[in-house]
Amino acid sequence: MKAIILSAGKGERLGLGIPKTMIKVNGKPILEHNIELCKKCGITDIYINLHYQPDIIMKYFGNGKNFGVNINYSYETELLGTAGAVKNIANKDLYFMKNDFFVIYGDNYSNYDINQLISESSIANIAFHYRDDVTNSGVAEFDNYRIISFIEKPKQNETSSHWVNAGIYYLKPEILNYIPNGISDFSKDIFPKLLENNIPFYGLCIDLNVSAFDTPEMLKENKLKFDVVI
Repeated sequence: MKAIILSAGKGERLGLGIPKTMIKVNGKPILEHNIELCKKCGITDIYINLHYQPDIIMKYFGNGKNFGVNINYSYETELLGTAGAVKNIANKDLYFMKNDFFVIYGDNYSNYDINQLISESSIANIAFHYRDDVTNSGVAEFDNYRIISFIEKPKQNETSSHWVNAGIYYLKPEILNYIPNGISDFSKDIFPKLLENNIPFYGLCIDLNVSAFDTPEMLKENKLKFDVVI
């Protein structure tokens, strides 16, 4: 099985001058932790999409041999969004048109066992974790684990759910039929499209520590927790 690790974001709100996935947690870039996460779960064929300062990432990881994996890169001249990046890679590698695969947001840090998401019954299985403040996150509401609504960065009192998208997906190739070429995002475009078409997809809600680094406040919070070193 193959995985796509999304790593093209600029992290403009952080103003660090490096790709966000290269922020170091416990002495290693977040991206390296996610590569190790894949390897631990038996996945050694990995695609990484790039945009902002790609040479920093390519110089550090190379072809992946030194990390025990095989890495292919997909450079985006313009940011394609989370889903657009996946469709762009699938257009280059027919594997994704025929086989299930994982997608991991490379700027999230967790020790999740991604194999827990493997299922033959859904076009998409998504990992969720609990968070008190959901205003900067994608939140889902459920009916017996089936996702019935997906709200990106909800306003206060817009939802009672505290289950936040952990940025780890197990996807079937059929989902590519709902992703157009060009720019699109899973949370804003593709998941709502699945809901509109009454396509069932599910969430796995578990007690999981996931750290995101989307804003300076979140960086500060996680620096205190994980000793982040830039």
